[in-house]
Formats: sequence, C-alpha cells, structure tokens
Amino acid sequence: MTAGIDTRIPSRPARLRRSSAWSLPEVRWAALATGLFGLGALAALAGGPSWLSWALYLACYAAGGWEPGLAGLKALRDKVLDVDLLMVAAAIGAAGIGQVFDGALLIVIFATSGALEAVATKRTEDSVRGLLDVAPETAVRLDESGVEEVVAAAVLDVGDILMIRPGERIGGDGIVIDGASEVDQAHITGEPLPADKKPGEEVFAGTVNGTGTLRVRVHRPAADTVIARMAALVAEASASKAKTQLFIEKVEQRYSVGMVAATVALLVIPLLLGDDLRSALLRAMTFMIVASPCALVLSTMPPLLASIANAGRHGVLVKSAVVLEKLATVTHVAFDKTGTLTHGAPRLTRVDSLNDGFSDDELLSLAAAAENPSEHPLGRAIVAAARQNGLTVRPAIEFVATPGQGVRARVGADVVEVGAADATVGELGDTPVVVRVNGVPAGVLTLTDHPRAEAVGAVARLRAITGTEPMLLTGDNPRAATRLADDTGIVDVRAGLLPEDKLTAVRDHQDSGARVMLVGDGINDAPAMAAAHVAVAMGRSGSDLALETADAVITRDDLSALPALLALARRARRVVAANLVIAAMFIVVLVTWDLVGHLPLPLGVAGHEGSTILVGLNGLRLLRSRAWSRT
Repeated sequence: MTAGIDTRIPSRPARLRRSSAWSLPEVRWAALATGLFGLGALAALAGGPSWLSWALYLACYAAGGWEPGLAGLKALRDKVLDVDLLMVAAAIGAAGIGQVFDGALLIVIFATSGALEAVATKRTEDSVRGLLDVAPETAVRLDESGVEEVVAAAVLDVGDILMIRPGERIGGDGIVIDGASEVDQAHITGEPLPADKKPGEEVFAGTVNGTGTLRVRVHRPAADTVIARMAALVAEASASKAKTQLFIEKVEQRYSVGMVAATVALLVIPLLLGDDLRSALLRAMTFMIVASPCALVLSTMPPLLASIANAGRHGVLVKSAVVLEKLATVTHVAFDKTGTLTHGAPRLTRVDSLNDGFSDDELLSLAAAAENPSEHPLGRAIVAAARQNGLTVRPAIEFVATPGQGVRARVGADVVEVGAADATVGELGDTPVVVRVNGVPAGVLTLTDHPRAEAVGAVARLRAITGTEPMLLTGDNPRAATRLADDTGIVDVRAGLLPEDKLTAVRDHQDSGARVMLVGDGINDAPAMAAAHVAVAMGRSGSDLALETADAVITRDDLSALPALLALARRARRVVAANLVIAAMFIVVLVTWDLVGHLPLPLGVAGHEGSTILVGLNGLRLLRSRAWSRT
C-alpha cells in the first residue's frame, strides 16, 4: 500500500509544476467511491429497494477497489503477495456473507488511506523537486560576431556567451564577463537578498537577473549545472530506501504469507468444530484486515522523505534516506578549515623578501605566476593581490600541484615553488607560504582568512546536540589552526595534516566506536570524506570531487544548517520509531480482540485504516518549517 515516487530525471532541468490533489487518480477514485457509498447508505436509510443500495455499494467496490486489486494481481503474477490484494479479498469476502455495507466501508476507508498516502508522497516530491521549475527553457546566445540567437538552454556548452537582460532568468552556469547587476539566487543558495554580480563573479542557471545587463560565459554544460546536479541528488534520495524500510519490506512477504495461512486456519478450524460458515468467515475476514501490515509499511519512508524535502527547502541536499538515518546517529563532528569554517577567501597581508635578490613586488609577481593555474584559495588570493597591485602575471609552464604541499611551475627561466612554511614563521592566526626560486627560499607571503559569522553558533549547537567536542582537521599550520579554533570555540585541533593524515584521523576515531560527520570542501578532504560515517560538502565552494563524495551538500555554505540538519534527522528517527510502535500496537490490540473476543468488522476496518492514516500524517509533520528550526 505504498505509492511510488517517479525518480526519472530528464537530461536538463524540466518544467515540474506543482499539481493539485485532484490531479491524482487515487484521490478521484477515492472521492467517487465515497460518494457511491454515501448514496448507498442513504438509499438503505430511506427504505428504498434493497437492490438499489446493493448496486451502489457494488459500484463503490469497483471505484475504490479496481486499482489496488489490479495492482495486487499483477504482483501475485510475479509471486509477490501484496497487502492491497488482501484488503480487496477481505471486502469481497464480507460481501459474500451478506456484509456488503461493511465491505464497502472497508473499500472507502482503504481507498481514502491510499489517496492520503498518494497526496503525501506527491507533496514530498513536489517540495524536494520544486526548484527545477525555475530553469528557463531558452537562452539568448551571442555568436562570434555578436549577433543574438535564441537557443534551447539544453544545448548550451562551455564557452558560449549569453546575453542576460534585466528581469530574465539566467540560462546556464557561468562567469560574468561584462556588466553589473543584482541576481536573485534564493532558489539555489537560499540567500534572502539579491547578490551583487560583476565581472569574474559566478552566476547559476535559473536565477533571476535584476536591473542590469550581463554577459555571461558558460563554464558548465547544461547537464552539469548546479540545478541539474541538484536534480540528480533528488533522484538518488527519492529512489533510495532506508535500512529500516528495507527490513520491513523483507519481512512483509513472509508476514503476509503467514497472515494468509492464519486466516485460512481461522476459517477452517471453527468450521471443523461445528461453527457456522457466516460467523467463521466474518471472523477470518476481520482477522485478515486487522493483521495486515499497511501501517508498518507506511511508518518509515514518509517521515524520511518529508525530512529530505524539508532540508532541501532550507539549502541542504541529502542524497538518500540511508544518509538521513546515518545523520541521526552521528556522535562526532570534524571540520576542515579553509573554505569550510572560514570563507575560503584569504587575503595577502604581508610580503617579506628573505634576501636582496628580489624586491617585494618581484617576489609577489613570481609567486602569482606560479599560482595562476591553481584553484586553491591561497593561490587565488596571491594572484588577486598581484593584479590589484598592478603587477604583471607572466605565463607559467610545467605546472604541478601537490595537494597539501603546494605548487611548482617554471616562470621564464626560473623554477618557482610556492608551499607551506615552517610553523614558526608568521604571526598567530596567519598562513605563511614560502616562495622558493630555483630551490632557494626567496621570501614569505603571509595571508589571512576569516571565520564564517555563523561558525561560532554552529559549533556550540553541534556540541550540545552530539555531546562531544567538534574537531578541526586542517593542513594549515598549527598557529593559524589554533587562532581559528580559539575564535570558533573548538578545543580538539589537528593541524599540518596531509590528505592521508585526515583519512587516518577519521578512521582512528571511528575504530574507537565514534560515528564521524566530516564537513569539507576541497579535493584534499575527499579521501577522509569517503571514509567518514557521513560526509557533508560545502556546495558553493566545494570541489567537484568533494561534492561527488559527500552524502549531503549545503548549497548556500551556511554552517548554521548543520545543527538543524542533525536535529531534523534525529527527530525523523524518533518519528519512525513512534510510528512503528503505533502500528504494532494497533495490530496487536485488534488481532487479540478478534481472536479472544468479538471484534465487529466495521470497528476493525476503522482501527486498521485509522492507524495507517495516523502514521502517515505523523510523518508528514516533518515537512513543516518548524521541524527544521527545532534543535
């Protein structure tokens, strides 16, 4: 009795519009069955001919039971016993012994329960995937001569130049090359205010341009835009099943077979002992209804999918229900430093030549030339500082970058290396890098980075939720790491780590029984993220490898989402547990009542289907915004 989610994702962001509940066939058939049942009851109360009420009740059977009955028969053909088929069989059995009113009531409540489940599933799906509706279908592309042409956004490729006029949606992910404007990117990053965009700034497909005109060079193909990657993550999340759900489905088949066997025994044994057919069949039908595991099946996935939807609305993409279960069990949190706890945009503050061979400007120019091909934040800061000072950034060849160590390149006749400095160099909280020219230290560049404004509060809330001290795992020098740790309230600091050192730190912690959530953004974080119990990547600053490795992505790089995410996952686990208890309690009470006493069929129907509706609605509470903010 579970409604599936369509997880097919088109090759480009599709137009997925929210539909009303009446568009769902389950809702329409349930409404028709309810109307026919009401007319049948009115005909019986009015003293009309018995054939009229019977005809209306049987029409109710057809309207509310044909779809689950057909699905059950198809499942039976594949040697799968579906609980939907059992419910329809119970209703037909009730009609066979003259209890057509009770059977029709079962069909109505069963169809209504299925309709509510379909609405819940659709609402969750719409909530998660609603961002796809913002993607434009066309874009204005400029050819080599500057002539405009309207093309499908799906055909845009890297290097295409787009013209974005005021009020238009941006057709692809790219870099602004001309113009200035404000862009509303709330659908992508969650930022409430428009972001200023100027040459060199990144813009995203589906965001809305403000009052200025922009020219944008596409730097990702249409299938790889941020919004398309979100769609892929949504597909993975919707298609996955939690371990609890998989266990329930594994047990469900055996349980259903056992339930049918018990129903047959409950019918045959009383008949052999001299009971009449009507009472034996009525008790057996009642037993089959109340023992069906519909509520158990519906206990798990609605809360988890609702939580995934809620997190998605608040800028966190959780890749699967399994990930959400893992988040609920996190005991320790580990952070990367640059780009995670800090903005990842350090600024050059000092240039110190170590000898008379190079002036400060010459040293900075050489370092910028070597770092120009690099994507590391420190390298970008060095290049930016050189250009701001009006220095020439010469081309470099033979460029090599070693994660955790630095870069090496040939600039003219010189081999220039820019890498980590000794921990004793520089001031507390600074990040010094040594520039070596032809193997000889030539100077030290000092850079600083600043912690994110929300870092202090996020660290404190995570400490309160997990009951353990967050860790800082960084390749930066101990002085810079200690300064950041003091600023953010972190006690456990591990600095100067290479990628393999971060991996070892995570594994050692987990070997002692910890379940570590690692939060990072860079290529050098990926090995440790893969080994962690659960990994979270910073969506805006994160490398492609980190985004691919991570189990969840914070699309707007807001660290305050982390404690809210853990709290939501833990609440979802509590709701699942409560649902399982409620469902099992209803089954035990109703089955016991039917076996040792006399449970009226209408009451059994109401109890069974009522429990199914109850656990479904309980899970949907996690869609509310309040569920995200509670910690």
